[in-house]
Amino acid sequence: MPLRAALVLHGPNLNLLGTREPAIYGRATLADVDKLIRDHARDLGVRVECRQSNTEGQLVDWLQGAAAEGFGGVVFNPGAFTHYSIALRDAVSAIALPVIEVHLSNVHGREEFRRHSVIAAAARGQIAGFGPLSYLLGLDALVVLGDDGGGRPRRRRAARR
Repeated sequence: MPLRAALVLHGPNLNLLGTREPAIYGRATLADVDKLIRDHARDLGVRVECRQSNTEGQLVDWLQGAAAEGFGGVVFNPGAFTHYSIALRDAVSAIALPVIEVHLSNVHGREEFRRHSVIAAAARGQIAGFGPLSYLLGLDALVVLGDDGGGRPRRRRAARR
């Protein structure tokens, strides 16, 4: 079934984008990233909702409730929770929706402790290292999966000007 709606979740400290370690995470703010995501989703014909929380339990609640809210998949940047949150890993594993784990930086090229994700094994896939484009690629992946994984992304609508 084609993807009609996607939930994008940003984890802890992503509210500080633009000012937190710009050499690693860039100068785009979370509002800038969310706008890129919304514009891309509109071009794909997908409704998208972006949410951010620094609280593990809130992220678990959003994951667990995503299907009931009508979302067909989740693009998820767990932030620092990536490396140790078994609760988030279990929530991703427990839901039937595909979850694409994304990261702005190349976590595999950074400090050793950042190279392991407890979420990755439960997620449908992981995209890292492309800055804000990681989210757009995650959304593209959900669209392809929603189109029965045929390997052909949905044709984009003409950009509105």
